[in-house]
Amino acid sequence: MSAPAVVWDSALLAYDLGGEHPFNPVRLDLAIRLATALGVLDDVPLLVPEPATEAELYRAHTAEYLEAVKQAPMAGWDVGHGLGTDDNPVFTDMHEAASLVVGSTLLGARHIAEGRARRAVNIAGGLHHAMRDHASGFCVYNDCTVAISWLLDHGFDRIAYLDTDVHHGDGVQAAFYGDPRVLTVSLHQHPFTLWPGTGYSAEVGAEGAEGTAVNIPLPPRTKDAGWLRAFHAVVPSLLAAFRPQVLVTQCGVDSHEEDPLADLSLTVDGHRAIYRTLRTLADEHADGRWLAVGGGGYQLIRVVPRSWTHLIATVLDRDVAPQTPLPASWTGLVRGAAPHAELPLGMSDGGDTGFQPWGDGLDDAVDVAVRDTRRAVFPLHGLDPDDPRD
Repeated sequence: MSAPAVVWDSALLAYDLGGEHPFNPVRLDLAIRLATALGVLDDVPLLVPEPATEAELYRAHTAEYLEAVKQAPMAGWDVGHGLGTDDNPVFTDMHEAASLVVGSTLLGARHIAEGRARRAVNIAGGLHHAMRDHASGFCVYNDCTVAISWLLDHGFDRIAYLDTDVHHGDGVQAAFYGDPRVLTVSLHQHPFTLWPGTGYSAEVGAEGAEGTAVNIPLPPRTKDAGWLRAFHAVVPSLLAAFRPQVLVTQCGVDSHEEDPLADLSLTVDGHRAIYRTLRTLADEHADGRWLAVGGGGYQLIRVVPRSWTHLIATVLDRDVAPQTPLPASWTGLVRGAAPHAELPLGMSDGGDTGFQPWGDGLDDAVDVAVRDTRRAVFPLHGLDPDDPRD
């Protein structure tokens, strides 16, 4: 089997919204440095991306919007299209930096489509909120949408997109809401309680594509056990019914209990369990084809580097044991830059990832979300929403 691919180049750090903005590229740098210090990337050739072309960006965005992005750094703040806001400030070389993020995810997709890799990971990707004609939620161009569109034109006609970010994967859902070839599944904090306010269970896809949009809105403070119970109650059955040829996953880590922008309560151990589950599902349902990208995550030092090191390691089949201590070289680097930062001791939060399967007598707010989603979507795939075996 061809070796998994890791896409990375320090040029991706140029996607920098500046100042005190939470979407700080230092999280990417620290993740790659931690994976390197732990030996996860030993003898792994890193794929160096090139910027996506305009033709490739048109798969997800309008020509008018691309022109606005190009002109924004010179035009100042009044450019419209969601640019120049607190969430999406204008920055120098914004078009070039955002195009490179898209190109990095496309590079992973190409390696999978051409058979050069069964799996690929790009932690710089995952800009899932960007819409066709405007920026949204820290996202200028939608690399997920572009990559899925490209895959649809290069040998694939059934693609499953799984979004584990704490925020609803609204941009990708919007792009494929009427396309029965793409199954979009998003597990996120309930839209009553968190931006962007979409992702209800009743959002199931447009006419002709009913059942291919799947949303599992989870209550605030959901822990590892509840999150994993909800995931396993919905996702494996739908993948078995949909039979995807490739799995694309957005692996945001802002679902962590320490994330400052949201209110779910997962641990690094929960993230590790999610990635291992995604790998298994790709092997079982997509002939091993798995394209993984990053996403949100705003605890820049304690959480993102560890969680995405686990992601890279899982893609490479170099799983890092939870009890592994943090390397002194990495902690020394962090302390040199942030001497007052409180660092974890190792690659675990001590989280318990055991969970009680859905249908085993539990009846809490998580199970309400599961029931609502199953009843909205399962019949559209010929599945029984009330039968735990489906």
